[in-house]
Amino acid sequence: MSAPDTFLAGQSFAARAFYRFGRTITTVLTRSYTRMSIYGRENIPSTGAFVLAPVHRSYVDTPIAACVTSRRLRFLGKDSMWKYGWFGWVLSALGAIPVTRGTADREALRRSVSVLEAGDPLVLFPEGERKSGPIVQPMFDGAVYVALKAGVPIIPVGIGGSEMVMPKGAKFVFPRKVRVVVGAPLYPESSGGRVSRGELSRQSERLHVELQRLFDLAMIDVGWTYASLDDQ
Repeated sequence: MSAPDTFLAGQSFAARAFYRFGRTITTVLTRSYTRMSIYGRENIPSTGAFVLAPVHRSYVDTPIAACVTSRRLRFLGKDSMWKYGWFGWVLSALGAIPVTRGTADREALRRSVSVLEAGDPLVLFPEGERKSGPIVQPMFDGAVYVALKAGVPIIPVGIGGSEMVMPKGAKFVFPRKVRVVVGAPLYPESSGGRVSRGELSRQSERLHVELQRLFDLAMIDVGWTYASLDDQ
């Protein structure tokens, strides 16, 4: 099954039903294993598209993101994972969207905007790949760009503790406490058409500041700090 086919398969009734089933199992296991607490869920829009923009410290951030809302979320994934048709259908049903790594990311941007224009919420990690430490790293403009292009709000999310659940290089998922703080929606000042570099920079800085604030809040009461790790 080709990437476009799996993208369309992810929109079917069967795919949506499978997502609900998979999300139920994932969220029950994730929340119980990490003793997760979630604050600010009322900030998630009940209808319409949005970009969910969490900080990124661990592979488990993806299932953690699925826990913040019962709405069906879409994710980006390497198109190589769609090598086998049946597995590609499963990935698409679970909300994944195939994109090609090593390109100029134009395909990913187009698909992201298409998902949002279709009314589906989309998860994008503004820091890109997993980072480490208490500071939100310089961000890619992709999350802000697609939100501005589609005219949808960005929902910033701080995730505290996930780096200890599954640090970089870890082969085991540890039962550590996770705290999630969902921020208020950041609405674009303008949307549609051409996105100016100035507006992109302003909105990116706005998101960066809010993500740092939420990340700091999320690290409260997780049972450890980055400073304590440095002392070890």
